[in-house]
Amino acid sequence: MSQLAFDPKNFEDNAISPLREIGAYEALWDEKGATFKTISEKFSATPNALPSDFVSTSKASEYAEFVLKKFGDALINHFGVRIHGAGEYPQKLRDAVYPIELLYYQGWWDLVSSRSVAVVGTRKPTNEGIARTRKLVRHLVEDNFTIVSGLATGVDTVAHETAISKDGRTIAVIGTPLSHSYPKDNTQLQRYIAENFLLISQVPVRRYENQNYRVNRFFFPERNITMSALTEATIIVEAGETSGTLIQARAALKQGRKLFILDSCFCNKNLSWPQKFAEKGAIRVTDYDDIKQHLS
Repeated sequence: MSQLAFDPKNFEDNAISPLREIGAYEALWDEKGATFKTISEKFSATPNALPSDFVSTSKASEYAEFVLKKFGDALINHFGVRIHGAGEYPQKLRDAVYPIELLYYQGWWDLVSSRSVAVVGTRKPTNEGIARTRKLVRHLVEDNFTIVSGLATGVDTVAHETAISKDGRTIAVIGTPLSHSYPKDNTQLQRYIAENFLLISQVPVRRYENQNYRVNRFFFPERNITMSALTEATIIVEAGETSGTLIQARAALKQGRKLFILDSCFCNKNLSWPQKFAEKGAIRVTDYDDIKQHLS
């Protein structure tokens, strides 16, 4: 597996210190009013900048130590980071409107380079929705696609578990730091994915720890935008009118990714969003062959 085990003794020997960049990025997030938008604009105004270009070394060290302590308390001894402008940062993330500059991960990093599709939907799927998710994921695994989802209750969980049970590959993009699990029921599943596949988080640790859960909720829709950028297509199984899944749908179209919506969503007379997205370029699909044709 491609992981980085951080040893503070070696950081000063590196041209780019991962630990220093972690601390600097965390410090930027701790500035008043910081958001993905404001941080992205800061970097856009200074091309080729690293987080450490905006933060003193002493401050970066303070914040990095905080992250390492929190990860240590959560028994996370091995993790990696990807920094824009250094190493194996995935350039496809730059297709997001406000691309992230740094992300944390655990597990098999090379999965980012595999052909991948996001399978997402409601946290409260119908029995039919669960069955459709399982069938869809089985077909995708058979065609050697990596299944990407957000580790939420409902469709996300079914997608991850089906990929694993069918000897496929899966990536979870979570809306908490690596040191947290949400929902708690998925703690073991998150750990399994981190150890055997790939777990990704873009959530700043100190900011998350210092604000209440109501404010932290905004990290979940933001991870949907990253999930879309990492994949070549998003498939929506089921979603309500106010579902966070629709944030990923909008992002997919903006990023030039394919957006598939299962036909059953159009058949629900209480939903207006499927037709609205179809008019913007989403693809209505009745079976897996429709999806396969567009992915070929």
